[in-house]
Amino acid sequence: MIDKLQFISNQTKDLSHLDSIQIALDAGCRWIQLRVKNQSFEDVLKLAEKVKTVCDNYQAKLIINDFPFIAREVGAYGLHLGLNDMPISSARKIVGNEMVIGGTANTLENILDRIKESADYVGLGPFRFTSTKQNLSPILGLGGYRNISESLKKLKHSIPVIAIGGIGQEDISQILETGMYGVAVSGSILNAENPKNLVYKINKVLC
Repeated sequence: MIDKLQFISNQTKDLSHLDSIQIALDAGCRWIQLRVKNQSFEDVLKLAEKVKTVCDNYQAKLIINDFPFIAREVGAYGLHLGLNDMPISSARKIVGNEMVIGGTANTLENILDRIKESADYVGLGPFRFTSTKQNLSPILGLGGYRNISESLKKLKHSIPVIAIGGIGQEDISQILETGMYGVAVSGSILNAENPKNLVYKINKVLC
């Protein structure tokens, strides 16, 4: 089962990854992707173990970005791989056939590659500029999402495609109209005055 609302962890000068995940869980998010860059394997493993315990307390699904061995070690629900990460086929040998694996995409060709690799879902973006990601791919916007959705339909492909990258609550209904399955968010929840209220509103639009 792929959730329509996905939260991506973020670390700022005021918040740790664990803090950001706690905010999202308290707000009602139940699909949590731990996305840590530029830290050692050991540090990410320690953090992932803590996050898994917290997610279990909320009966939330934990997705580990980029570290298949850590995903396997902590018993995560899923693994997410970027375009420059390990191929899904290689990761599958590490995590087994039961774990959900998602992959990043920026173009229709990327998605078709992910489908060939037997990804369970695709994170497609960025929707607009976002400060949470370095080396940003070309921005897609509503037009990009619509074109890709129509192409997938013509090719008779159906894979859950999650829109990601700088998405706010006000964007979601228009994004869904383009044919996207769901959305991944980070800053919009962390910066909200009332995160719980925001997640409630987002879920109402998504269901």
